[in-house]
Amino acid sequence: MAFCYDVNSNSLHRLDETARRVIEALAAAQGDGSAARETLVRDAGMDGDTVDEVLAELGELKAAGLLFTGDPLAEGYARRKETGEVLPGGSSPEERAATAVAAPFTDPVVKALCLHVAHDCNLRCGYCFAGTGPFGGDRSLMPAETGKQAIDFLLAHSQGRNHVEIDFFGGEPLLNFDVVKELVAYAKQRSAEEGKILKLTLTTNGLLLDDETGRYLNEEGLSVVLSLDGRREVHDRMRPYVDGSGSYDDVAANLLAFVQSRGGEDYYVRGTFTGHNPDFAADALHIHDLGFCHISVEPVVAPPDVDYALQQEHIEHMDEQYRILAEEIIRRRQAGQPLNFFHFNLDLAHGPCLAKRLSGCGAGFEYMAVAPNGDLYPCHQFVGREDYRLGNVATGLTGQAIARAFADAHVYHKEGCPTCWARFLCSGGCHANNEAASGDLHIPAAMSCHLAKMRLKWALYAQAMAATPEA
Repeated sequence: MAFCYDVNSNSLHRLDETARRVIEALAAAQGDGSAARETLVRDAGMDGDTVDEVLAELGELKAAGLLFTGDPLAEGYARRKETGEVLPGGSSPEERAATAVAAPFTDPVVKALCLHVAHDCNLRCGYCFAGTGPFGGDRSLMPAETGKQAIDFLLAHSQGRNHVEIDFFGGEPLLNFDVVKELVAYAKQRSAEEGKILKLTLTTNGLLLDDETGRYLNEEGLSVVLSLDGRREVHDRMRPYVDGSGSYDDVAANLLAFVQSRGGEDYYVRGTFTGHNPDFAADALHIHDLGFCHISVEPVVAPPDVDYALQQEHIEHMDEQYRILAEEIIRRRQAGQPLNFFHFNLDLAHGPCLAKRLSGCGAGFEYMAVAPNGDLYPCHQFVGREDYRLGNVATGLTGQAIARAFADAHVYHKEGCPTCWARFLCSGGCHANNEAASGDLHIPAAMSCHLAKMRLKWALYAQAMAATPEA
């Protein structure tokens, strides 16, 4: 069984053995159908009529723009960058996206904020990029007034956007729950006044997620990201209490009760795997076995010299883990036990807009993080770093050059990305990972790049199998 993914049309094709051999011959012949046919018939002994039939079918797919497509976005981007020409609204989506990315940068149009309502935490996670809560500063809580200024900042800078998003983050945001509730009310009031559609999310380790808190989150309609790393020994090793004791039992019980209270929807259980548990498929499946259906298990971001970092020798094993996970997702789906694994979710029919496929998460110009004192940063992983400070919600944006640098860090400016098959699916990787690995937003982190491509390979496989009746 084989599959062919057409990068520019985002089309995925399942191939029988004959089609696979024909496509491989076409690739070797650099698209010369006559040369490919001659090789297959003369050297490989294939039936000429069969080869002709497959070549005709492939030609139909090419004519329909579903196979062997060029990259009009790259061509349009290069032309817009060189000439500065702005295309009319009736131009193709590719040309409009190219214009948007190549256009001179003005002020950011912000659509989402990550509000750090608490720079404190009731866990001491070993891999925490926040330094177990304070992000290199003090263990402060965001005042309600600062949060309201942040909400006003978002609405003022969202301009023509109809949808805006706020994520309550930390540390542990439930340590500042009264302020969260006040800000939820304010955000709903102000967004309604401005005619905006508001999405609210809260990320929590679950230790304070009791019945009353869960009831509030359900009634107010907040989406929730819940932290659980997997098996008890894996979770407790990296996510202990302040006194060093394990938190698994308390966390798992609270999360399950909460998810059941909202009918098992509008949540993700998010875990992190490290060099201590490169067999992470077992952790994702363990979380599913506990009763959670919406799961994300992601690789740790860490300097290579720490003992829990993922290393080069883990890569082959991690590829096998994604294969195991893809196969088990298919098996469980057939058994009536759906498992929604976040990083296998690819919308091949529609997917993100082209501008987002180019630039990814939008950190620094569409998405920003707000520290408890109101300081603005490109995302939560840059919080506390003065060289990446964008301004303050009370006084406005002062770091337009930083925002411009993030906007410019799209796939046509990143090393190796313009010719990579995964470029429109990973958008060049996480800015924070790239900067941490090389000090340069434009150089994808090697380990993250390996992981993204292997994950996407198995995500495409899972997608193709899900669309196949006999799968």
